Amino acid sequence: MIRSLAILACLGAALPAWSQAQAPTRPQIETRKVEGTDNVYIFRNGNHQSIFVVTKEGVIATDPVAYGRPQGGQQYVDEIKKVSKGAPIKYLIYSHHHYDHIAGGKAFKDAGATIIAHRRAKARLEKLADPATPLPDETVDDKGRTLKLGGTTLELRYVGLNHSDSTLVMRLPKEKLLFVVDVLPVGSFPGRGMIDFYPLEAEQSIKRILAMDWERLIPGHPGPNDRLGTKKDAQDQLTLLQDASKAVQAVAREGKCWEPAEKELQLEKYKDWPGYENGRPLVVRRYCGLWGRGT
Repeated sequence: MIRSLAILACLGAALPAWSQAQAPTRPQIETRKVEGTDNVYIFRNGNHQSIFVVTKEGVIATDPVAYGRPQGGQQYVDEIKKVSKGAPIKYLIYSHHHYDHIAGGKAFKDAGATIIAHRRAKARLEKLADPATPLPDETVDDKGRTLKLGGTTLELRYVGLNHSDSTLVMRLPKEKLLFVVDVLPVGSFPGRGMIDFYPLEAEQSIKRILAMDWERLIPGHPGPNDRLGTKKDAQDQLTLLQDASKAVQAVAREGKCWEPAEKELQLEKYKDWPGYENGRPLVVRRYCGLWGRGT
């Protein structure tokens, strides 16, 4: 009996490890059609994602999301070709100038795509001169631009300073879809994206986004369970920023910025949001910059 119990104990101890080893792992790269659309797809590479639209005259793609992944841009092109059956990639649109979303554009340039970005993105990329990230061929000013290709309309809207000074919000009016990168996380607490965030201006940007005609939002990083965002998610993010701003402003007046505030200030209302533990100090730090230094 003792031997039998020992064998069972060993099997029991091994079971969790076996179960973990057998658990399905998510592939690095995935492409899926957006439900309810005829030709809009989400491309995901790790924890970054972008969209592309296949039309009868060619493809409109966004953000190569290949930073730190040397083959990422070409892998994205290859995924598009699988869906589009060889249709040419006419346009590649950079959402903003940050490398974690737009590095890898060379593969699209080599495929013949015209690259479009906000004019400030081009100015920044000219200084950085990264060979994997070609300069835009065409730029968009603050008035925005509308692209039409093969029966698809895509609006490129500039809504002001927010996560960057060069962010373009992309709207598909027929599908009532938005593609918004880093400005509006879906169902999660913001974090590293606060590093160069424009706090007060971002509130106005979000209000402008809320005023647009749309129903679903595709973020630049997957939301919980890959769900798309809603106007409630956008409003929730705006409220979070306003709450964080108010809370940090109060402790800044007590001289607690930076370290005491980062260590002590809790935003209890949001403690159950994914990313709260890691993101809270970064959010507090950025608002300490605003209310503690005026920057």
